[in-house]
Amino acid sequence: MSHIETIWAAKMAKPHGQTKAVVYTRERWVTPDQDFIDVDFLTPVAATDRPLWVMFHGLEGSSQSHYAKAFARYAQDNSLNFCVPHFRGCSGELNLAPRAYHSGDFEEIDWILRRLKAQHAGDVYAVGISLGGNALMRWAGEMGSDASQVVKGAVSICSPLDLYASGIHIGRGLNRHIYTPMFLRTMKPRALQKLAQFPSLFDPSKMLASRDLYEFDNVFTAPLHGFQNTEDYWTRASAKPHLANIQIPALSINALNDPFIPQDSLPEVGKVGSHVKLWQPKHGGHVGFAADCFKSFPGHLQTLPQVVGEFFNDGVVPRG
Repeated sequence: MSHIETIWAAKMAKPHGQTKAVVYTRERWVTPDQDFIDVDFLTPVAATDRPLWVMFHGLEGSSQSHYAKAFARYAQDNSLNFCVPHFRGCSGELNLAPRAYHSGDFEEIDWILRRLKAQHAGDVYAVGISLGGNALMRWAGEMGSDASQVVKGAVSICSPLDLYASGIHIGRGLNRHIYTPMFLRTMKPRALQKLAQFPSLFDPSKMLASRDLYEFDNVFTAPLHGFQNTEDYWTRASAKPHLANIQIPALSINALNDPFIPQDSLPEVGKVGSHVKLWQPKHGGHVGFAADCFKSFPGHLQTLPQVVGEFFNDGVVPRG
């Protein structure tokens, strides 16, 4: 059931029960290290004093991911501003620097959020999906009370907050045959493009021989971003040990049947800070949560945006 819920949401369900196009306007920002990122803003833009929701996408995601379109539709229906900053290399054009992106890139999160806050009159709220949620929560824990100067609240959705546990889990069993090849199918060619930019950056034979994310990160992601190896990367980048330091309203959403994330690795009540709330329903898969699949086939993806909206507006966390 967990695999069906995950795949159905990504391949079948609609962002909303009705058909309405999601249109973005793209801005290109020069980064402090003279690279660039592309930020897609929902068009038309709502009034400048309306809240801005910022979404950090998941591994190999973008503003065109099913979950991004679902949140964009919610923003349209509720007169919210909405944007998706792309991690480096994920907007359709290879970035310039000898680096890509990673699960604990809280410095990049900080720069992006502070720039958005400086140019937006309304309150800013942040949502992170999977990898993006871990990086967001890692940022919130790192910033502590300073985070409140930038955002009013943060939500992580289906995020591998214990990267080591989730990284090992996705490389085993059925996951190894469904999801691992799906990710590596785009990650390996992009790594080769990066190697063409910077010859000798890594060993291409070892990268191409990698059979799972552990081996790929050991050759590519970890060394390119200052980590010794996969173990060092997954340990230092994980947000879970930093949840107790979060000082802004935060919600961590994890379905108990998420095929990417083992249940025993999820954060527990009493082991996170008082500002962090947990919602861990029995079903949902990995960024699934499709609704009305039988009532109005093939269903829609508005459950997660609605939950996030209720949390940001009233601090409400679903039961069960």
